Amino acid sequence: MAYLLGYDLGSSSIKASLLAADGRLVASAVSPQTELAIDAPRPGWAEQHPETWWQHVQAATAMLLAKAEVKPEAIKAIGISYQMHGLVLVDKAGQVLRPAIIWCDSRAAEIGDRAFHALGPDLCLSRLLNSPGNFTASKLKWVQENEPAIYQKIYKAMLPGDYLAMKLTGNIQTTPSGLSEGILWDYQEQKLADLLLDHYGIDRDLIPEVVPTFAPQGELTKSAADALGLKPGTLVAYRAGDQPNNAFSLNVMNPGEVAATAGTSGVVYGVGAQPEYDRKSRVNTFLHVNHRPEDPRLGILLCLNGTGILNRWLKKNLMQDQISYEEMNHLAAQVPAGAEGLMIFPYGNGAERTLENKTINASIRGLNFNLHHRGHLLRAAQEGIVFALNYGLNIMKNMGVQTNLVRAGQANMFLSPLFCEVFATVTGARVELYNTDGAQGAARGAGLGAGIYPDPSAAFTGLQSQKITEPNPKLAPLYQELYAQWERVLTAELGQ
Repeated sequence: MAYLLGYDLGSSSIKASLLAADGRLVASAVSPQTELAIDAPRPGWAEQHPETWWQHVQAATAMLLAKAEVKPEAIKAIGISYQMHGLVLVDKAGQVLRPAIIWCDSRAAEIGDRAFHALGPDLCLSRLLNSPGNFTASKLKWVQENEPAIYQKIYKAMLPGDYLAMKLTGNIQTTPSGLSEGILWDYQEQKLADLLLDHYGIDRDLIPEVVPTFAPQGELTKSAADALGLKPGTLVAYRAGDQPNNAFSLNVMNPGEVAATAGTSGVVYGVGAQPEYDRKSRVNTFLHVNHRPEDPRLGILLCLNGTGILNRWLKKNLMQDQISYEEMNHLAAQVPAGAEGLMIFPYGNGAERTLENKTINASIRGLNFNLHHRGHLLRAAQEGIVFALNYGLNIMKNMGVQTNLVRAGQANMFLSPLFCEVFATVTGARVELYNTDGAQGAARGAGLGAGIYPDPSAAFTGLQSQKITEPNPKLAPLYQELYAQWERVLTAELGQ
């Protein structure tokens, strides 16, 4: 039996999963057991050191192999999923030059906004489908402007998944989908976006070689194999950003299909065949993992930075880490819908794309000292996250995205029955939960890239929904009213 190994490099942890080629989950492991720290040297900044990721990849692999009792030579391919939009800089020796600037870092938002207006909205939207915004290319420009000594030493600028692939294979590469998430893909020319590199004055040589998403991308080096306890020569055959990969893991591949996730950030990802864009770039369009110029597949992505991180903040600060997330969900469910007038706006994790890259921070409205207790805060948090996602979903719907059915992994916020019910009722979507995750998706992707699976349908044998949540018709009118109230307060805060 052949086995497939998938890594999911997140901002909270590194997860590893081992699948048998017949689709059975053999084992999984996570490192660290508590969430990885995100460093914020200045307000709005968010950094992690790539070497920390590599240490936890090693730890997760050791735990996985101890559980699985599978011989390393039976593992035929490795796939990588990774936190999107980050920036990792290395010199010619492959040494990291500074901590990674990760996805929720806001420092480059003004740079991207200036480029958007200097190049012109029509040019950016027609060629890049997005504003340069707070994405990887703009983060690289920030380093050029603010850390010129480091910039001069750069050999290659990579995404987090490209860094992990380099540690595994020694090769420095990226993918078309990866370039698109950095706003470095020209959709008209179907190649690297020279127009933005020229505007920023960035040398093309800093951008890695481009390889297909599903393909042999290198072999495990002896040093990496020794560090991981794996066999040298094992193929690395897939890499993708966490949200396209999450959609792939749920078999969301074709126009009209929608995936969601609610981890540290919350994402709704709809697949289309046309190069659609939002004129204010509040939701973003990227190449999906199965995109081909002759058969286009594009992912329209809504991202809410403040999702599970809000729940984690409440657990640590309100609950003092004394109770579990499951117990928090139970407390929230004891409070009536609407949390008796308490509203939470979960915007405390940097600049939010759906708010045109504004940083308004999180806020609590309507707090009554004589009425509300911690259960109210917990329910208002879950409702506020759903309301914020729905605010972005309305933008996607105006772009033609249909959200009658949403697939998600049975993980993170979707482990809460209350969250599932509120999400389904507010959005009007049927929610199907699957027992899969990003690491399993990366393993399946590796099987495709290595040719172990002849086609995607073979890769998803055995994938079945575990739970279905329908909109609650009794609560729908109330939630329509509650959402309208919440949106009015947000609109006033934004000065609209």
